[in-house]
Amino acid sequence: MRCRRCRGSAVIELRRHNAAFCRECFVNHVREQVWRAIADQGMFAHRDRILVAVSGGKDSLALWDVLLELGYRASGLYIGLGIGEYSARSGERARAFAEERGAEFVFVDLLQESGFDIPTAGKKGSRSTCSVCGLAKRYMFNRVALEGGYDVLATGHNLDDEAATLLGNTLRWQTEYIARQHPVLFAEPGFVKKVKPLYRLSELETAAYSFLRGIDYVVEECPLVAGNTQLRYKEAMNLLESTSPGTKAQFFLGYLERAAALFEEAHRAELGPCEQCGQPTTGRFCAFCRARAQIRGDDTARVPEGRAS
Repeated sequence: MRCRRCRGSAVIELRRHNAAFCRECFVNHVREQVWRAIADQGMFAHRDRILVAVSGGKDSLALWDVLLELGYRASGLYIGLGIGEYSARSGERARAFAEERGAEFVFVDLLQESGFDIPTAGKKGSRSTCSVCGLAKRYMFNRVALEGGYDVLATGHNLDDEAATLLGNTLRWQTEYIARQHPVLFAEPGFVKKVKPLYRLSELETAAYSFLRGIDYVVEECPLVAGNTQLRYKEAMNLLESTSPGTKAQFFLGYLERAAALFEEAHRAELGPCEQCGQPTTGRFCAFCRARAQIRGDDTARVPEGRAS
């Protein structure tokens, strides 16, 4: 195979683009796609302080690497979830990445901050392990970004993630979630601006970028992820993609171009401060504080659920 750009020997083929790239041209392709996402969606400027939520995996570390290479002021945030050796290895990879590049690294231990870790949370309360994990991470990401004075929080969600999420929300017609599934969620009182600069890149592309850049990342999936419905939606999208390359991009990018306009005026419930932590919610207590109360067996915050960060 020959590289589409320079005609040199290709190292990767991207069927949805009907193209192949050499190492240098592929790395440039990934950076260009991220730059385009940032520019098209007005995500942030070079003067902004960016906090990248990193897990130690390929997507978030690839994103952090690209932003640093493009000259952005990007710091990394790692949340220690207490998932045994998996969390220990993930944290080590993220910290080593920061040290190699002289980048700011922020570490937060969920157990110390909130009184529970994810394995404990999965055995108590009414939420599944993955559900409470996602809730805890979103809560901590938003809190740390606000308290640290960052302008924007960036996450490593790629095209595969977004297409699978959109498929699941559409199958259940969860219109509130569909309306909010956008690469940019602008800041509002109590919520920092959130962006997804990898939404134009597939999981294959971020994995290949990390490999070619020599990024040392955690390869294995979280040991608690078995049974997650998101994985089934990814498998369904992968099957469609294998027989019709470009399906994921057509589905999600087509949504952004067409259907998103239908939800621009989506109703937002009135928000007020959580009586326990102060973060925005629709009820007296936010979803995170309610979940924490159930996990820890507290009597506080046991009221109907509201939306949290």
